[in-house]
Amino acid sequence: MIAGHSDRRALLTLADLRPEDISKLGDTAFRYGQAPQDFAGQLDGTRIGLVFTAPSTRTRVSFWSAALTLGCDVLHMGPADLQLSTGETWSDTGTILAYYLDVVVARTNGPQCELAELAVHVPATINALTYEEHPTQAIADLCAMREHFGNVENLRLAYLGEVNNTARALALLVCKLPIKRLDVYSPDGLGFSAEEIDSLNAIRNGDPVHQYYKVPASPDPVDVVYTTRWQSMGEPRREQDWLSRFAPFAVTKDLMKRFSGSSEAVFMHDLPAVRDQEVASDVLDGLSTTSLVLKQVHHKASAAAAALLWSVGKL
Repeated sequence: MIAGHSDRRALLTLADLRPEDISKLGDTAFRYGQAPQDFAGQLDGTRIGLVFTAPSTRTRVSFWSAALTLGCDVLHMGPADLQLSTGETWSDTGTILAYYLDVVVARTNGPQCELAELAVHVPATINALTYEEHPTQAIADLCAMREHFGNVENLRLAYLGEVNNTARALALLVCKLPIKRLDVYSPDGLGFSAEEIDSLNAIRNGDPVHQYYKVPASPDPVDVVYTTRWQSMGEPRREQDWLSRFAPFAVTKDLMKRFSGSSEAVFMHDLPAVRDQEVASDVLDGLSTTSLVLKQVHHKASAAAAALLWSVGKL
């Protein structure tokens, strides 16, 4: 078990990290992804709480896998295991967890401020997804792109669909690193606001992030086309016409060709996917040269390991 709290730190949002911090996280994650055995036992005896109040497959299992490799003792806590459901605050919950845990990995699909309250008491709190952002997904995406392209410098990305936690993390990644640009295509009213675009672009003192509300017949070519589930976290949409509004943003082989320039664009998706809704199955299941989805899955554990090491000051 790690003694003391002085080196522990939260990983709640990429906005709080310097470019060199993100590069360090990315480098460590990439190395873990190539040779997990080299990291075996590095956090031997560290007590990890996986607090998941929202459904999860990949993020929960990848954090468990990485923690096990690093030598941690892991406790799983779902919504039925916590008294948040009876009215206890996140702050009060954090006060208690701090006595027993070294690190809390939390997934809530709620507001970011809840984890900030938790982190006051458990400094090593990791955001495994909130309503606003999914930072460890961005680190996994960074590793997947690096594995495919060699480096990410000057890559051009297109994101299609509603701006959600994954999209926000991806935009922050683009603005913090020398990725050339991110073009966001969303149904009207479901993209970044003008204020958000200005705030993102101010990070790099340029204009790497662009927002569009329709996909033209001949969009600017990109290296990566990225999409996510249209009903994020499985929450049903209330609008009767929502499917027709989203339909022009579905990723098909034809759309991939439209976004490809001198080289063929590759596809990315954070999963889970609704096949033949936001993405056609033949795109999702494409060869490793055209779909990076399985690389993203592999590097979920890479990102989790780097986040755990970061949170206890081992990076």
